[in-house]
Amino acid sequence: QVQLVESGGGLVQAGDSLRLSCAASGRTFSNHATGWFRQAPGKERELVAAISGGGSLYYEDSVKGRFAIARDNAKNTVYLQMNSLKLEDTAVYYCASSPAYHIATLRSEYDYWGQGTQVTVSS
Repeated sequence: QVQLVESGGGLVQAGDSLRLSCAASGRTFSNHATGWFRQAPGKERELVAAISGGGSLYYEDSVKGRFAIARDNAKNTVYLQMNSLKLEDTAVYYCASSPAYHIATLRSEYDYWGQGTQVTVSS
């Protein structure tokens, strides 16, 4: 059984940094694509960043240069480092795992999801 456990969310001020963690059991992250999605109130869930099994990276334009996705294979954990946080980054953040090895950008390409962690950025 595949389980994804997220941690690291919280309340921060604009300009601050935060690191989200997604620890997996039942699936080896290095063999699969992993994505970070977010959903703000009134908006659809959107892909923020993704990493393929081979380490290829994808970022949404609005977070390029500020966010970084990384993987620690020894810990089977994927991270999302968020720097220079803005008010518009406020959302529930979800990690998700795909059966695909290559980069996956669609919600339909992911079969396992974490429960979500709240990130709130205040001014």
